[in-house]
Amino acid sequence: MKAPILQRHLPADMQAGRALPGIQPEHGPWLRVDEAYGAQMARRRALLRDAPHLVLYQENAALPAAQELLEAVLTELPGLGFERAGDVVTCPDARKVDVSSTTAPMGLLGELLQNDFIIMEKRGDEHVLSAGVLCFPASWRLSEKAGRPLTDIHVPVEEYTPELARRVQRLFDGIQVGRPLWRFNQLWYDDPELFQPRSARDPRRVDATEAGPFYRTERQTLLRLPISRAVVFAIHTYVLARANVPDLT
Repeated sequence: MKAPILQRHLPADMQAGRALPGIQPEHGPWLRVDEAYGAQMARRRALLRDAPHLVLYQENAALPAAQELLEAVLTELPGLGFERAGDVVTCPDARKVDVSSTTAPMGLLGELLQNDFIIMEKRGDEHVLSAGVLCFPASWRLSEKAGRPLTDIHVPVEEYTPELARRVQRLFDGIQVGRPLWRFNQLWYDDPELFQPRSARDPRRVDATEAGPFYRTERQTLLRLPISRAVVFAIHTYVLARANVPDLT
């Protein structure tokens, strides 16, 4: 059995519970590198290599937004322990990534950072999932949500009522360039594996109580891209053993 990929610490602002949707302004960096970077990136690279059809999605029309997101990420990397020389980025684990490709921005994002990225673009009255790299799904499948609007993406989350759906859509409409927002979720798992896709038709493999030995939480940062006006979810996943979980009350 492979050793689990775990963090030992949570950021201080993620050590208290909140009611859905729990959105607040992001005052710190919207991208982060933590102690699990090397191990998480090894898992991501294996998934991108062996199962790209499960972890990558990009509509043709979403290419400009995906390229814009990649450029936005590249400008942030020097402050996170990365070095860039022309089209080559040296990562904190000493890997070198060529970022010159103009056709596969989502794959490059998956090679660089621990984050998963989901791009939502406004189509009619709702934002639709138009592109994504999702190596660490927490009990959902990118293929089942691709091309679908917010209300469909969150089915069958019990807490996601029609009223909450309207509030979230208003929130998406109101996100301003340069003013990212963030939220986080909290779940307990029996299995620390990061790649946990689950069909909406399958029994849920998580426990909302504190019964499981592993605590899993996602820091979900939302920001608007200035040119395409797309909204981006940047999702940073933390998994901790029970002994390292702080008091979350």
